[in-house]
Formats: sequence, structure tokens, C-alpha cells
Amino acid sequence: MKSNRRKFLRNLSLGTGALSISLPSLGTLRQAHEQENRELPNALPDYGKQHFNMCGYAAPKLEKVRIGFIGLGMRGPGAVERMSFIEGVEIKALCDKYPDRVTKAQEILVKAGLPKAKEYSGNEGWKALCESNEIDLVYICTPWSLHTPMSVYAMKNSKHAATEVSAAKTIDECWQLVETSEKTKKHCMMLENCCYDFFELLTLNMVRQGMFGEVVHAEGAYLHDLSKDYLFNKNAYADMWRLKENIGHNGNLYPTHGLGPVAQCMNINRGDKFDHLTSMSTNDFSLKNIAKEMAAQDDFFKPYADKSYRGNMNTTLIKTNKGKTIMVQHDVSTPRPYSRIHLVSGTKAVAQKWPGPERIAFGHTWIKKEELDELYKKYSPPIVTHIGEIAKEVGGHGGMDFIMDWRLIDCLRNGLPLDQDVYDAAAWSSIMPLSEKSVAAKSKSVDVPDFTRGTWKTNKPHDMTLNGGATTTVRKISKQGS
Repeated sequence: MKSNRRKFLRNLSLGTGALSISLPSLGTLRQAHEQENRELPNALPDYGKQHFNMCGYAAPKLEKVRIGFIGLGMRGPGAVERMSFIEGVEIKALCDKYPDRVTKAQEILVKAGLPKAKEYSGNEGWKALCESNEIDLVYICTPWSLHTPMSVYAMKNSKHAATEVSAAKTIDECWQLVETSEKTKKHCMMLENCCYDFFELLTLNMVRQGMFGEVVHAEGAYLHDLSKDYLFNKNAYADMWRLKENIGHNGNLYPTHGLGPVAQCMNINRGDKFDHLTSMSTNDFSLKNIAKEMAAQDDFFKPYADKSYRGNMNTTLIKTNKGKTIMVQHDVSTPRPYSRIHLVSGTKAVAQKWPGPERIAFGHTWIKKEELDELYKKYSPPIVTHIGEIAKEVGGHGGMDFIMDWRLIDCLRNGLPLDQDVYDAAAWSSIMPLSEKSVAAKSKSVDVPDFTRGTWKTNKPHDMTLNGGATTTVRKISKQGS
């Protein structure tokens, strides 16, 4: 053990010196780290200094934001439709592995009275899209394993990247996103739509206004039974990719919906950071049984009947550098009502949304609905009062998807920093592989890398005002589907 530690530290020292020379040296360093990490679970390599701080970075203004969409299965068509309402957007390209999906997505543009987009398809079509000189922003709605490769390739081809959650599956991928974004000075935003839910935005603004005092604890989750309607549905996810993600992995596979909003309330990467976590999963009590039942009825499912599935419920506890705690849970395979929990607990107040109704307390009892309505009037942030009603009309999870898309476009058009940067994408996504690592080690503590490389100490919380922006308008909604 001591010999291995000395060897690892020696590799670290050599790798640090080579870091400024070439990226292959960085890859060698990571390989050494992974090998030694079997015995030193908390030893983190030195990834050198930050190339450029993307937190608070304002890219040059884009009068028109030309978008290329990759992935037109579950999430992509909805994104195309939402973006079709936003002025200042040109939908220039549509891409999917399957050409028929591209053809179907073109109908959205036709109904909106917009020009058809250039079509890309096949296994390599996305690369040609990223290489196009007619695109400013690549919007990625593909299976998880493609999020990082596509985001990195987009940024290396001088495009901003916006990717569905999670942005990365491994710690190495998290670092790839960070390093590429810093070196290219291109935004990499994870499309965490739950940060734009109306109650989450109300909570965040109240925290910023000091109504919660010091936030000391928060909870988030993704509790959503996907088992039979989605995971074992042949017509849901292409090539059954979502079900396959639940095979051979055991941790929190989808942490960011619950984590993102509370991380913003705690100023993670902007005054505080994730320090370490511990994670525990139950055994699997349903997925393998469902697979056997489905295989008995349909030979298609026989290859899935003998697989090892992740535990039904995962609970991960994160401690921050300032000594605050966050609980994050994940369960998509038992029959319970949908919940993201969203609990924020401070020295002066507490808020919780799930289970409903939304509620806030400043003492031992929840305030009355009339009082909550008054808080909405007083503390809903400018983005809600400006675009909230239109967002509800457009739709997308009650409007939060449209608020997210509108804000992204408005920031790019006005040269404003994004609400979520590449460090958020990396830190929030890192819980997936780190929780799996902790579970495999009988819930031992695992350190969370500092993807900001120290700048979290001085980074400022993202601006919740619309100062310098709010110039992006919305097309008449009645046009859609007419």
C-alpha cells in the first residue's frame, strides 16, 4: 500500500510537469490515477491550472443564433418546437441516426412557417453538422453516452454546446468538457430544465434575498417510475439504450434534476463546492423480475432476463466545503408518485415542493396558501414575470423548458454569461460515477473533484436579473399547429 502510494505520488509529480506540453500526458496521468485509485479511493490527480475561467464569461453577441439539433427521439422534437417560437433563432440543421425522425421534425418547422433545415442522418451525420459553418449552437438530445463526445466535438469546431442531462458519464468526460470549454472559450451548458421551474426559481430568489438565512441542508431527487412504460418499452428509447444504462451500473444514474436547483441555492462553484460524498443503493427487487416476465411473453427481452440491474433506490449524501449537506435520491423502478423533493432548509426558513402542495415555513407550521401567493408576487424573479406566462402557454414541463431555452438564446444574443456553465455541468454530472464508486466500496467516502480548480472561492453567483438582456421576443403562438 505504501509503495503504491509513493508510486502514485511520483506519477502525479511527473504528470503535472508534462501537463502544459500535451493532452496525451493528461490522459496518461488519468490512467495512472484510475489504476492507483483502486487502493486510494480519495486520491485526486492534479489537473493543473485553469486555462480560462468560464464562470461569468460573456461570449461575443450573436444577433441571430443559428442552431443545429442532434437527436430527434424523445426530447429533440419538443426542443425544436420550443425554439421555433423564439425570435432571433434560425433552425439551420436537424440530425438523427434515423432519417425518418429528421423528416418528421421538419414538419414542426413547416407548421411554424419557417424554412426547412438541412438534414443530417446516419452514425456520423452529427460530425458533419458540428463542422458546418452555418451553425452557432449545437443542441444535443441524444443518449447519455454521446453527450460528451458531441459537446466536445461541437466546441472544437467553434460552436457553443447545449446538452441534455447528464452532460457526462465519467470523471474523465467531466474533465474533457471543462478543458475543451476553457481552451475554446465556447459555452457548454447542461440543459437542466428543473432550475427554471417556477417554485425552484421562487426559492432561489428568496434565498438570494436572505429570506432563508444561511442554507444548511437541501434535498433533491428523481423519483419517477419508468420501468414498464419506458425502460421495457420497445417503442420508447432507440435500441433500448435507457434500459441498458441500468445494467452493470449501481449508483445515482440521473442526479441533476433534483441536484441542480438546490446546488444553485447553495452557490456551488460560486462560493462553495462539493467536497465529498457517500452513497448507498438497495438491491434490485423489481427490474430483473420485470425482465423475466417480459422475456416469457416476448423473445425480444430474453437477452435482458439474466442481466444484473442496479439497485432500485440510491441515496447519496454530499458534504460541501463549508460544511453543508445535500441528499440526492434516484429511483425509476418502483411504483411511487413522481418527486424531485426540492427541499431547502435554512436558519430562517424551509421550502419543499414534493410531495405537493408547494409550501414554505418560517417556523413550526407551513404558511397558508394566501401567504404563499403573496411570496410569489413579491419574490418571483424577473425572468418569471417577464416570460413566465408565455412559457406556460408554449409548454414543456409546465413552461420551465421554454424559460430555459428563451434564457439561453437571450444570453447568447446579448453577450451575457449563462446561468449554468461548464463547471456546473461537470460537478452535477460527476455524482453519477462517484456515487457508483462509493456504492461499490460499501459506501465509503469519495472526494468530488474541484472542476473550477480553485476559482469557486471568488466566482460570483449567476445574475438573476435581466440586466443587459430581455430583448428576445416570441413569435405569435397561434401560428403553431394552425
